[in-house]
Amino acid sequence: MAMSEELRLGVNIDHVATVRNARGSAYPDPVRAAKLAEAAGADGITAHLREDRRHIRDSDIDGLMAALTTPLNFEMAATEEMQAIALRHRPHAVCIVPEKREERTTEGGLDVAGDDNRLASFIAPLRAAGCRVSLFIGHEPAQIKAAARIGAEVIELHTGAYCDHHYAGDFAARDAELAALKEGATLAQALGLEVHAGHGLTFETVAPIAAIPELRELNIGHFLMAESLFVGMEAAIGEMRRLMEEARA
Repeated sequence: MAMSEELRLGVNIDHVATVRNARGSAYPDPVRAAKLAEAAGADGITAHLREDRRHIRDSDIDGLMAALTTPLNFEMAATEEMQAIALRHRPHAVCIVPEKREERTTEGGLDVAGDDNRLASFIAPLRAAGCRVSLFIGHEPAQIKAAARIGAEVIELHTGAYCDHHYAGDFAARDAELAALKEGATLAQALGLEVHAGHGLTFETVAPIAAIPELRELNIGHFLMAESLFVGMEAAIGEMRRLMEEARA
């Protein structure tokens, strides 16, 4: 794959809803944030409807489906309730993520290899409904191979550990994680999977990930929403796109 091939930016607007829900108010509106992100150059919008509805709510998904002109990437756990919601809305993409009620944020990738029969049955109706199914996984070869085996079209590689090691100052561990992500992306593409990545990426950490030639999309949310508090959505997303494009050049 040529390094110049387009790298899309998906913007996750979950944490606009986190701010709203902190006061139980009607604002800030995640749908308004999504429209601003579109105007600022986002290629798609990501929203995670968690089982506990701690940030995004069902009504937000309704609003996003009605308002967006770019694709919605609907993140969800592999539960019957979420499958029914996805089948009702039929978003462009469905990303299956692991979910624990006690976690602050998604802590790791799905164990596809250990749950392949159930996940294969779970994603089949979503694919039949026309949704692109993505699995949020680590870079382990067994997980990547299992994702291809059960019929996923896309994987999203978890970049959280890479980012955590960077900010902890453990650069040897960071570089080892980056190397493993590169190897995972190469394997995934060889197996016919489209490769995305995300979690914890910032202006400081994005370039080495964006430079991985097999990647087609990055999904970034928490940092962009936080940076937007200081510089606005257009400037935050514009700078992230600039860094991504510079890394691909």
